[in-house]
Amino acid sequence: MTRPEKQHREKLVKINELVVECPVCSRKTLRIEDYLYDMPLVGKVLLTSAKCNSCGYRFTDVRLAEAHGPRKIVYRVEKPEDLNVIVVKASSASIVVPELDLKMMPGPAATGFITTVEGVFDRFLEALEAACSSPDADREACKRARKLILDAKEGRVKFTLVIVDPEGISAIVSEKARVEPVKREELEELGYIVA
Repeated sequence: MTRPEKQHREKLVKINELVVECPVCSRKTLRIEDYLYDMPLVGKVLLTSAKCNSCGYRFTDVRLAEAHGPRKIVYRVEKPEDLNVIVVKASSASIVVPELDLKMMPGPAATGFITTVEGVFDRFLEALEAACSSPDADREACKRARKLILDAKEGRVKFTLVIVDPEGISAIVSEKARVEPVKREELEELGYIVA
């Protein structure tokens, strides 16, 4: 094992492991493992991995280890270099790009991820391709949306990336990122149920 691999493994600590009933096949063969990882630049993150040994169902999630309460993270992209910033999105968080009318909303099978701003736009492209593969999709609208996303992904347009996180476990790793409290109305507008 090389020195970097050894250092990587030393930072990854298993903190939990259990076997539960699988939501797909209902057998008690879903193994869930939680790891704490001290990630450079980001800090401590909780990595969750689940796999059913019967049907093969898989689930992964990533989130900051420490919750900060409901918050909104605002990051302005003004030049191509701004696309390389690390984004940690929890499974419960939404991503909104107001200028481009793009939204990534959590659903029952949503997962958290760590990527870059550019990687977020790769995910928007994947969702668009899936939506546009339908036979009744509006081809012209798909073409316009694809161009808009590619222009943003390649740094040809300025935009604001906003993460709305009701748990406060997402992050944008940049000094340019502003953390703001999120208003109840904003959470409700995005479909969150607020008590």
